[in-house]
Amino acid sequence: MANPQLTRTRILDAAERLFFQEGITTTGVDRAAAAAGVSIVTLYKHFGSKDNLLREILARRLQDWSAHWEAAVEAAGSPRERVLAIFTGIETFRAAAGETQWCCFLATASERPAPAPDAQDPVFELIRQDTAMVTSRLRTLAAEADCPDPELGADSILLIYNGVLASLLRGAPAKPLASARAAAGLIVDTWTESPGSSSPASSAAS
Repeated sequence: MANPQLTRTRILDAAERLFFQEGITTTGVDRAAAAAGVSIVTLYKHFGSKDNLLREILARRLQDWSAHWEAAVEAAGSPRERVLAIFTGIETFRAAAGETQWCCFLATASERPAPAPDAQDPVFELIRQDTAMVTSRLRTLAAEADCPDPELGADSILLIYNGVLASLLRGAPAKPLASARAAAGLIVDTWTESPGSSSPASSAAS
């Protein structure tokens, strides 16, 4: 008798690979079932609908991404490095994720119309949870790094983070994580400068 949990995991793995290599809209549940080696009936028995399947994939990705980021934060040696650990987390998470090509949350948002403000959309709720988690954690880390305005500081790092995810899809610049980390480092360094001091960037230019 097949192990239900192993079957469920196999379906999630196959659907995730297809959804984020070939597209969510273009991948039918029949292809996901075939790739997992199960019948469509079995797929629906486990998940009920394509949206439920997608939602569970995103929930799993959110949990995995959070774990990679938190491990990078814990390994960092200073408040500054804890802020920049988000880029280390991306690197280790991408290495572990394997065949999927880019951010599953951006991919999903790009293929689905945004729901009305008062509408219930369980899939979009996962996208919102991801955004809220990243924003909240960055604000905490910015405050710990003595950022004078943690909300603005976190938003600045978040913009670079979002740029990295887009750059990984675009393929330029060639080393987006290294470039992003350097740019974010310049921002973090301004948080602890005294009012009369010059930034590393301005010192280099003078």
